[in-house]
Amino acid sequence: MITTTENIILKKTVEFSLLIIEYCELLQTQKKFVIAQQLLKSGTSIGANVHEAQNAESKIDFIHKFKIAAKEVEETKYWLTLCSNSKIYPSCEHLTSALHEIDKIIN
Repeated sequence: MITTTENIILKKTVEFSLLIIEYCELLQTQKKFVIAQQLLKSGTSIGANVHEAQNAESKIDFIHKFKIAAKEVEETKYWLTLCSNSKIYPSCEHLTSALHEIDKIIN
């Protein structure tokens, strides 16, 4: 069994998901529910798909899971772009930076 300490993408996606959860909880306290929900779904889905790929049924299935994770990266980038360009949203620079690292590994 591969643990998150042995596999860098597993480790980074778990860390990122935890950061996304914290940020989305902050957004919810500020009553920014729509963006918080969208960002929470796409941001945590990256790691879910990467983790699911670890037990893929075939090489094709493994690639498919990573392609889904790559699509979730793009969606998450979109939501973070909206947040970072809005004057009324808290800074998400740390999330954008972490996501960029994950994107480089996945793609």
